[in-house]
Parts: sequence; C-alpha cells; structure tokens
Amino acid sequence: MSSLITEDEICHEIELVWLEDTTDLDYVRQSLDRLPTRRAKPAYHRDGRMVGYALLGPKAKPSRSSGTFRRRVFWLLPHDRDTDADGVYASGAPAEAIDPRTLAPARKGRKTERSEGGPPSSAMQELGITFPL
Repeated sequence: MSSLITEDEICHEIELVWLEDTTDLDYVRQSLDRLPTRRAKPAYHRDGRMVGYALLGPKAKPSRSSGTFRRRVFWLLPHDRDTDADGVYASGAPAEAIDPRTLAPARKGRKTERSEGGPPSSAMQELGITFPL
C-alpha cells in the first residue's frame, strides 16, 4: 500500500516511466514490487493494466537474499474509477491509490480530494478552484 511506502525505500529512483497519459486519471495504484532489474519494463501479473513504473539509478542495491530490486509499479484494476465511473470507487479510492500529479522520482505521492473522488473543499471553492486541475 502507498501509505506503507517510505521515501527511503524509493530514494534511488531516477525516473518514472508512464505507459499512458495520466492527465485524466484521478488516481493510480502504487506498489513496491520485487523485480529482477533496475531499469527494464517489468512483467505485469495482475488483473487490469500497468500504467507506469520507476527506474532505479546505479547506486540501488539488490536484495542479498533474492537478488531482486524493489521498484514502484503503478497500475489500475478493471473496477477502478477510470473505467467504471459509477462503480465501487465512484467516491473514495483504494488504500494504495494516489494522485499521479503528486508523483515524482523518489517522492511517494499523496492522496488528494481529486483522487478520493470527493467534492472540492470549502477552501478550494472560496479560491474558485475547480476540478479537473
């Protein structure tokens, strides 16, 4: 889950690779996967689709026991809001979901009102800020 990812676990990221445009995505799911390389496109074995992944720099060390690297993978499931707007996540979002606009290499990202599917806060309304940002 994204709330369990700490910045020291992703400090060796040098780039995020997006496989699709995230402009219209309210959220993406993120996880730390054990992968055999620092930079190659990872295999994807979940339902749904992979929308992006992180590349690691040369200082990233593999696990001593498995020889794998922990890298972030960004993904969506078939019942997520982007494909099922009136479904289970019409409001709210999965625990591992974060707003892709808040992501950067070595920065874990965060939830926003947009990613949670909620209405704008009173502060946003007072400032005249509307979705989509």
